[in-house]
Amino acid sequence: AKLIFTTSLFLGTTITISSNHWITAWAGLEINTLAILPLISKSHHPRSIEAATKYFLTQATASTLVLFASMTNAWHTGQWDITQLTHPTSCLILTSAIAMKLGLVPFHFWFPEVLQGSPLATGLLLSTIMKFPPVVLLVMTSPSLNSTLLTFMAISSAALGGWMGLNQTQTRKIMAFSSISHLGWMTIIISYDPKLTLLNFYLYTMMTAAVFLILNTNNTLSLSTLMTTWAKNPTLSAMLLLTLLSLAGLPPLTGFLPKWLIIQELTKQDMAIAATVISLLSLLGLFFYLRLAYCATITLPPHTTNHMKQWHTNKPVNTSIAILTTMSTMLLP
Repeated sequence: AKLIFTTSLFLGTTITISSNHWITAWAGLEINTLAILPLISKSHHPRSIEAATKYFLTQATASTLVLFASMTNAWHTGQWDITQLTHPTSCLILTSAIAMKLGLVPFHFWFPEVLQGSPLATGLLLSTIMKFPPVVLLVMTSPSLNSTLLTFMAISSAALGGWMGLNQTQTRKIMAFSSISHLGWMTIIISYDPKLTLLNFYLYTMMTAAVFLILNTNNTLSLSTLMTTWAKNPTLSAMLLLTLLSLAGLPPLTGFLPKWLIIQELTKQDMAIAATVISLLSLLGLFFYLRLAYCATITLPPHTTNHMKQWHTNKPVNTSIAILTTMSTMLLP
């Protein structure tokens, strides 16, 4: 069953990103949604069932809106081609639909809840591969979308992703809010340089995958358990520190590269104010990444802690974790 779900997941993504016609793009999105639902509700826990239901409802609404936008556009222009989306109403509907798919502000409320209810491996899929088809659709339709609206949504996503992540104690929710603010960075540049959006998405995917895999190896769901994992695998915790700082976008780590290029491009487009605002808002993100990093490696917990210390493990670290962490720290230098 797991094999069927993962293959349909990759199949749906591939169908969407390689399609020219709106109907095939929509079909790929639907296959994706249906394939990830059992992976969310795998542990028969009320939270995960609730997460699967919320995910299904939002994604179904977003798919309907995609279909509606393309149909309105075809009705007015006779074009079913994805790149030929010209009618202003359908552009607006499509923007809201893709924002709902991605979890951009103001349609972001489902994402932290769904991520909190699903296991860590599914959370990794949800925040990386499930974001890929909508981002590709956004890139393909980017010339005809309203850039003012996109900039506004991007800045509010960076703001809300930063502010709401400050107070969280659950690692999955923190990763969800970090994803929302990264999506803000991707959206702000899409009207001016779509290639930068894709670059940002690839690097974000790499760093997030590294963080999720490390958390999965350490079996860490909250900050209090993160405090005791340094005993289990100190090297991995040190790498987690570096990967988190890279995700926050500190030079000379990989995560600084997309931010640097995006700020450069925005100042070329006479959007220095927007660039300043979104850079200041990424400091909020830096704060909660630093909190995670502190809990992981820098502070030792007090000795009166109620949590069980974990045994030091001598198992070799997964190769994919090694490759991903190395790339997410060393790619820019």
